[in-house]
Amino acid sequence: MTADFNAHDAIRALYPRLWRFCLATTGSRVNADDLAQTACLRALERIHQFNPGTAFDAWVFRISKHVWINELRANAVRRGGGLVAIEDAEPADRDHTPESNLSGSEVLDTLMQLPEAQRVTAYLAYVEGYSYKETASMLDIPIGTVMSRLSAARKRLSAHLRADYPAAQAGQPT
Repeated sequence: MTADFNAHDAIRALYPRLWRFCLATTGSRVNADDLAQTACLRALERIHQFNPGTAFDAWVFRISKHVWINELRANAVRRGGGLVAIEDAEPADRDHTPESNLSGSEVLDTLMQLPEAQRVTAYLAYVEGYSYKETASMLDIPIGTVMSRLSAARKRLSAHLRADYPAAQAGQPT
C-alpha cells in the first residue's frame, strides 16, 4: 500500500455506491446492509491484497459479490434451496402515476424486479456506468454474457415501462 492511500477513507467514500450495489444484488434492504458491512470488513481485513493503481471500487464490489455467493450457498445448505421466501421479499412500490417523472427511486424499484443476474449486471453498467468489459471483470463472466444480460434486462424494463405508462407506448406525451 502506498502511504497516500487510506483504506478507511476510500471505503467511507465508496459506501453509498456499495450499499446500492448490495441492494441490487440481494433485493432486500436488510440483506444489503449486512452484505455492505461484511464487504467493508472483508476489504479492510484483506487490504494487503489490493493492488494499488487498480480500481478500488471494483475490488470491493467483487468482494461483495463473492460474499453474497457464499451466503447463498450456505443458505442453500441450511434451508434446502437458498431461495428467499415470498413473505421475506420486499416488493417494489408501484404507487406512481403516469404524470410523475421517473425518479431515481422508481428506476431502482423497476430494476429490483429483474432476475438477480440481470439486476446486478444492469446496475453496474447502467447505474454505476461501468463499461461492459469492467462489468464482466467484476462479475467474472464473459463480455458476451454481460451483453446478453443487458439485452434481456432492457427488454424486461421496456415491457414494464410500457405497462406502467401506456401513453408512452402510443407515442403520446405523458
